[in-house]
This record gives sequence, structure tokens and C-alpha cells, in this order.
Amino acid sequence: MTEASTPIESAEDEHRRVAGISAPDLLSEARRLDTADPLAHHLDAFVDAPGVTAYLDGNSLGRPLKELPEKVGAFIREDWGTRLIRSWDEQWMALPMQLGDRIAEIALGAAAGQTVVADSTSVLLYKLMRAAVAARPGRDEIVIEAGNFPTDRFIAAGIAKETGAALRWIEPDGVAGVTASDVAAVVSERTALVVLSHVDYRSGALADMPAITSVVHDAGALMLWDLCHSVGVVPMQLDEWGVDLAVGCTYKYLNGGPGSPAFAYLRAEHHGTVTQPIHGWWSAADIFAMGPEYAPVGGIRQLLSGTPPVMSMLAMQGMLDLIEAEGIAAVRAKSISLTDFAVRAYDELLAPLGVRLLTSRDAAHRGGHITIGHDSFQQVTQQLWGEGIIPDFRFPDGIRLGLSPLSTSHEETLRGILAVRDALTA
Repeated sequence: MTEASTPIESAEDEHRRVAGISAPDLLSEARRLDTADPLAHHLDAFVDAPGVTAYLDGNSLGRPLKELPEKVGAFIREDWGTRLIRSWDEQWMALPMQLGDRIAEIALGAAAGQTVVADSTSVLLYKLMRAAVAARPGRDEIVIEAGNFPTDRFIAAGIAKETGAALRWIEPDGVAGVTASDVAAVVSERTALVVLSHVDYRSGALADMPAITSVVHDAGALMLWDLCHSVGVVPMQLDEWGVDLAVGCTYKYLNGGPGSPAFAYLRAEHHGTVTQPIHGWWSAADIFAMGPEYAPVGGIRQLLSGTPPVMSMLAMQGMLDLIEAEGIAAVRAKSISLTDFAVRAYDELLAPLGVRLLTSRDAAHRGGHITIGHDSFQQVTQQLWGEGIIPDFRFPDGIRLGLSPLSTSHEETLRGILAVRDALTA
């Protein structure tokens, strides 16, 4: 068994601790949920972390699969070490597009030929934002949420400066997140592009992607979604919902490892009209022509620039296998079960201590993590890390509990919340 699936302590000891708060038997409930969990057998698929008794940060960095060392070793011995440069022709040249198609089919609800794995999230955001603004001449505004992830805001601000565009800020309710009404209030005939996160990195608020995309299209603008906190944990239908552009990372719920490359989605109807600005040789119509002028390829490969990071594409493939085998709907169901249980445990253990719930109670309006707030949480997080309890802290006073469905149990979730309670009452 993994560290995450071992008992918290003896049943008698734990029952005494829970009973001391006049709450329902959360431990029994956690174990009942874990016993009934159809995905529980995957807990043992991940590398053990000695000294870690609750890893609640899978929405920042997913755990590696146990099979990964052998896969990396085989890659070094065979694909790289034996086939050497021949592997480019044999498999690597097509890998960014093939892997993009797998992500699209398994997690995005998108047909083949519209998704590619390439650069970092930041680089792909720049490429698509810059291309989208250029594709709407005569429009001079970029709409973005004021509390969006810093990279999204910084890149939008930089592009606005480059192009002379203005930024329009949405300031939504901190728990509910951005709504279609919020967007409708700020878009106009001047709007070129709207950039939003599908799941808010702080509160976990889940945006209504189809409704918001429709509002943006009614204004004649393009819609770009940041999928970093939703891909692999929240089902979506990019094609059906009319999404124009999207970017997502692969090191959270896709478990690609630190620095694993991001992916970009560009709707097929925009190929050839939305043209990315970093004209590297990998997006040339004939990569090996080495001609004097740049001529872009017509398909999704046009989003590439330089040589793709092949080794960094290895780890995510095993996680995609697991998600594909179970189906994204089953993963979402487990995610809802975990976050519902976390909210219940918060009510019983933390709310009486003045901790605030900074995430929606309605599972339909939240992604795969919940956030709780307390003035002491920066110090509490440091203490918890020293004890092998790993959530993460978000300024100014929030602890995020990132509950990656395939690698996290309900009992592990309870262990983490009990540790927060104990740190506050010590």
C-alpha cells in the first residue's frame, strides 16, 4: 500500500479524536467511501513518498507513477540510446501532434488535428493571445479577470502594450468566480479577445464555459480558456461549446512532472487565419527546406516553434492511459466525492475554529480543489509541511486542498484536515 492509503492511526485512537469534536464519524465515513470507490485500486500506482502522510497538492504537481522509471530507462536505452537520431523519423516528429490528439480525445472533447503539445504554458499563452488579437483588426480591447493567474495577466498586459490595446478587467465574486453576466457587462464591439480560467486557481470556482463562450461570440470576439486547473479532472466539450483557443499545463492532474510541456488547442476553423507570432522552423511548411523565408504549415503544427521537449512528454502518457481506461466522467465523480467530503469535514472540524470556506459548496460550481482561509495559514502551512502533510498556501491567507482523484483517498483527505485542526488548536 502507498503512504496515502495507510491507516491514519489505530481505529480506537482516531475515533476518540473525532468524537471529541461532537461530529459524525468522519473516519468511518471516509473508509466507507474508500471501500466503495471504483477507482481506489489506482492509489497503489503512484510512487510512495516516505514521510508524507497526506499529499493534498495534486493540483500543483501530480505524483509520479511507479512505472515511470522503467519507461524513462527504456527511452534512454532504446529510443534515444539505440535508435539515436533515427527516432525523429520513426516517432518523435509526430509526437507533439499525436499526444495533443490523445489529450483532446480523453480530456477536452475535441476532434483530432486541433491540439498540440509544445512549449510552456506561458509561451503558448503568448502565442495564442497575440495571434487572436491580430486576428481581430479594428478591435482594441483584451478582457481578463483581475484575479486571474499572474502569468495570464502579465502576458495580456504585455500584449496590450505591444499592440496598443486596452485591458478591461472583470472583478467577480471571489467564491462564485466569473459568470456569463460578468462577461456580458464588459464585452463590446471593441473586444478582440477574452481570456479566462476554466477553474479559478484560488477558489476552485468552475466557470460556465459554454455560456461564457457564447456571450463572447455574440460580441464578435475570440475566447481563450486557460485549462490548467481543469484538464484531467473536469470534463469539457471544446468543439461542441465553440471554444476558439485554449491552453493547459500537464503537470497537475495529468502528472507530467515539473516543467512538463503545455498543450494548445486551436479550433479548426481558425487554422490559417489565427497565425502565431513565433516563427520557428518546426512550424514551417517544409521543416527541412531551410529556405530563405518563413512559410507556415497549414495544420495544428503551425503552433510549434522550436524542437519539442520529447523526454518531458513521457510522464504524462501513463496518466493519460489511466484516465482513458476509467473515463473522465468517472474521474470527475471521484473528484466530486472527495471535495464534497472535504467540505463536510471542514464544517465539522474547521468552521468552529473560525476558518472560512473560500470555495463553492455546490459541486457543479467547483473544480478539483477547495480553499479554506484563516489569518494564520501561512505559518500553519509551513508547520504542516514539516509534519509530512502537504497542502499549499495561496496569498494572503488561503490553504488549497488539491485532491487529485486517482492518487488521493478520502481517508488521506481527512488526515490532512485533521492536521489543520490540530495546528490551529495546539
